[in-house]
Amino acid sequence: MYQPGLNDLDAVLAVARRSSFRGAALELGMSTTAMSSAIAKLEAHLGVRLFNRTTRSVSLTDAGRAFVEQVAPGLEDIRGAMDAARAQQAKPSGMLRINTFATAAREILAPLVLEYLRRHPDVHVDVVTEGRLVDVVAEGFDFGVRMANLVPTDMIAIPLGAPQRHAVVASPAYLKKHGRPRVPSDLFRHRCIRVRLPNGSLFRWEFRKRGQTALIDVTGPLTLDEASLSRIAVLEGIGLGFFMEPDVRGDIEAGRLVRVLEDWTPELARLCLYYPGRRNSSAAHTAFVALAREVAAARE
Repeated sequence: MYQPGLNDLDAVLAVARRSSFRGAALELGMSTTAMSSAIAKLEAHLGVRLFNRTTRSVSLTDAGRAFVEQVAPGLEDIRGAMDAARAQQAKPSGMLRINTFATAAREILAPLVLEYLRRHPDVHVDVVTEGRLVDVVAEGFDFGVRMANLVPTDMIAIPLGAPQRHAVVASPAYLKKHGRPRVPSDLFRHRCIRVRLPNGSLFRWEFRKRGQTALIDVTGPLTLDEASLSRIAVLEGIGLGFFMEPDVRGDIEAGRLVRVLEDWTPELARLCLYYPGRRNSSAAHTAFVALAREVAAARE
């Protein structure tokens, strides 16, 4: 059974202050959808409407105004007590949850996550990798890691490294037999490993060069839904593959794979760690942010 929490009450007060769901969401580091859902659940629980909503404005109802007047002082006292208790926590502990995708997880694991655990052994870090982009606040994550262009505008973001790139690769044996593609349209004459996205659609390979863009719906003998499996197939000479550069950098340097169409794969956005703004961060959260900034500074 639903029971209102402090976050729900914070949401009501923020909307009342801002007269806007979007403004309140930005203030509390939530998505507008999550903010609206929290208010709707509380209203349903109370059995009264707290806000009048139109396409242009949000205002308190009479019931909402009375509710805010009674709740605000008590909530301020509770928050003060919590702040005082939290301030006593000098040693990071508890759990941090991070949502990211597999390539990014491999990039941040050693320099950030593992280093953090060495420094703060009383913290448990839960890393969840998935292809879909999620609302980290609504789904209970402390942090997200995505390309900079995918970070929500209401989040605090820390760039973690150099800009990323894609890489098209094949085994030396495949290229000896089938030749090298010189321009993206050559791929139509090649065997390519296809990748299925989390939503079920097939990933199309995107290329850019001097203002030209090519989006290629490749064909080939094999369709997979995981980059590590695609890498195995490419190493075995089945066809060409399209990867994030870090996933095949070691293979390229070792000569196991050969890069092609490199001039058609320009730099992409950087990876960023991002998180909602919080008034009362835990010691574990604060320490993780500090280390992320340290890592970012070292990579500049």
